[in-house]
Amino acid sequence: MKKRIGSYPLVRSEGGGRAVVSQAGAVLLVETVRKSGLDQVISDALAPWRRRRAVHDPGKILLDVALAVALGGDCLADIGMLRAEPAVFGPVASDPTVSRLIDTLAAAGPNALTAIRNARAEAREHVWNVAKDAAPDAAGQLIVDLDGVLVQAHSEKQDATATWKKTFGHHPLMGFVDHGSGGSGEPVAGLLRPGNAGSNTAADHITTAQLALAQLPKRYRRGRQTLIRTDSAGGTHEFVAWLAKRGRWLSYSVGMTITDAVHHAVLQVPPSAWTAAVEPGGEIRDGAWVAELGGDVLKGWPKGMRLIVRKERPHPGAQLRFTDADGLRLTAFATSTTGLPIAALELRHRQRARAEDRIRAARATGLRNLPLHDTAQNQIWLEIVQIALDLLAWMPMLALTGETRRWEPRRLRLRLFSAAAQVITTARRRHLRFARHWPWTHVITDALARLEALPNPG
Repeated sequence: MKKRIGSYPLVRSEGGGRAVVSQAGAVLLVETVRKSGLDQVISDALAPWRRRRAVHDPGKILLDVALAVALGGDCLADIGMLRAEPAVFGPVASDPTVSRLIDTLAAAGPNALTAIRNARAEAREHVWNVAKDAAPDAAGQLIVDLDGVLVQAHSEKQDATATWKKTFGHHPLMGFVDHGSGGSGEPVAGLLRPGNAGSNTAADHITTAQLALAQLPKRYRRGRQTLIRTDSAGGTHEFVAWLAKRGRWLSYSVGMTITDAVHHAVLQVPPSAWTAAVEPGGEIRDGAWVAELGGDVLKGWPKGMRLIVRKERPHPGAQLRFTDADGLRLTAFATSTTGLPIAALELRHRQRARAEDRIRAARATGLRNLPLHDTAQNQIWLEIVQIALDLLAWMPMLALTGETRRWEPRRLRLRLFSAAAQVITTARRRHLRFARHWPWTHVITDALARLEALPNPG
């Protein structure tokens, strides 16, 4: 009889290896921190909270936690994976030191949050200037998507309550800059809210929009180059009125609920007023049409608001709603944009679905749960998550090309960040030597070469 050895090689293991770095591909994120200048600006911003004779810089501690989250960590203790690799990440604070810093920043309240956000905004402007054609503003218009996220809690945490989906946890409201079909997106706002916070709370949407605008370069805080886009949760009188008052600064595209008045107006639209919907390539969308509504249905809404409705044949097996008409599914949105065909405006609003991809990436990057107990602590955690997502968006902008620019965090971790390397010291300089057989080694080395070629900030 032949001895069965299984499907895989039999490998003996031991724990005495040296000069090998795990997660060596994370050097891409370290270089992104350096080239963005984020390490400098966040260190300066958090200087007021550095204790006398402290060994570790608060800015470096916060960035280390963000790097751990970017690599897949979901709690403060996961910073240990960085502490184990000083050749790549330098000296890393102990777990008690990290916890004390989070408590200190949480106790500082809005002052600490403002300092962190200002540092991120400064680094963001530098990255966009350096990235040029890869930056999200390369096409001349900037789109910010606002959307809510349900984050479940599995223990009693402050402000964790029952949600509208009958789960238990929190309901933060997030803002993301849309990088378009050729890239991903980056977070520009994160408002932590209790689980029972309403989806269409106008005050929260206004606050989140203000946080998002503060993250943008100054040239986009005023001027109609910036578009605020939301689903029907943003289609409230108060929020649309707030956007309309800034009509010289902003344009908007917000989903609207199909009310009885809207439903009645749709039934009055003549067949000749309907225009075929289009797809991103300009092709006609079969079975879908759009039309603009006017008249009494706009009463009570701000001047200049346009209401556009879409009707389409439902997918096989889809259940119609009471607000649908003639067997066709109805959706509607409002916009302040003029000068474009309504089919193009409807396509632009429909592309808001990319915000769901950003939310999926956020859940995979520290937003699966909020690991701390107090709301103030978890708000700091939410800022850490946003820093991690910033780095995961900036690195592809600065260093990757083609299809790799669209890789989501899970794929970046699996193919790039998880790559191991040897540490080689030559002529007093330290080098990482990645495995030749790793399929994506050339992606890592080419990306590092592009990062090294970028100018240093300041």
